[in-house]
Amino acid sequence: MVSIIVCTYNREKFIGHCLRSIAAQTAHSNEFELVFVDNNSTDQTAAIFSEFKRTNPRIHCRYVLEESQGLSYARNRGIKESKGEVIAFLDDDAIAGKDYVRYLIDDFLNSPCLAGGGKIIPYWEDERPAWMGRFLLPLVSVIDLGDQQRIFRGAKYPIGANMFFKRIVFDRFGEFNTELGRMGRNLMGGEEKELFNRIRKAGEEICYFPSISVHHIIPAERTTTEFIKAQAIGIGVSERTRTNYRGLAYSNRLFLELLKWGATGLIAMGYLVRFQRRKAMMLVQFRLWVTRGLLNKV
Repeated sequence: MVSIIVCTYNREKFIGHCLRSIAAQTAHSNEFELVFVDNNSTDQTAAIFSEFKRTNPRIHCRYVLEESQGLSYARNRGIKESKGEVIAFLDDDAIAGKDYVRYLIDDFLNSPCLAGGGKIIPYWEDERPAWMGRFLLPLVSVIDLGDQQRIFRGAKYPIGANMFFKRIVFDRFGEFNTELGRMGRNLMGGEEKELFNRIRKAGEEICYFPSISVHHIIPAERTTTEFIKAQAIGIGVSERTRTNYRGLAYSNRLFLELLKWGATGLIAMGYLVRFQRRKAMMLVQFRLWVTRGLLNKV
């Protein structure tokens, strides 16, 4: 069985699209379940789920209220409530392909990989900003590594909007770090990367499965400079927390930040020679905001 975990906080505008995509799966309803984790929503989230459950009686689904605020708490609660051999996390503004569950079983469950991620195709609520170059697309949870299955290497990891694990992962490596991840409107992150690093350090491979795809709604507010700034600073703060503020791990992260500045400069120059000044400026500004968060200069 596949357990699909959807964690949500005040996203009444989008969760209906996500839930309907789960109901439309081609896989038999006995092959999957939905664990819907409400992280203290104050909008109509609970009512929307209740109506979904009433109108889709064949879908095995249940509502869980997680009162500890934070995405990591919600995800960990979903893991505890789930029953499947495969645990798949789907964002509340993601729309699963109709064969999503089928490919989780046929491609991922039958592979040697313990963890993986799939293709995430953007659905822009507004137009894609002119300053949004491909190097910033992961900020809005977009990933496309091609149409061939491959291993995530180096600094590449699955994105939380469409990531999945075999249950043994959480038995062997633990759950999500609750000191990391979003909490309400706080845009910290890093909890996914931290877990994937634990898996990698044990010598396990994390794989990309293009067949397991979702469309991801990109709300207009996520394409504003203010949102990108808050997210970038949150990334820096999360990295500071993840590396425990001091010691060799933090020193290594500072050195990596210097390397990233070098790469940022080269990429920005490439944009400038192609007369794409806005992409160059936003990329540099993004790096500056991350560095500020990393150095606690916020």
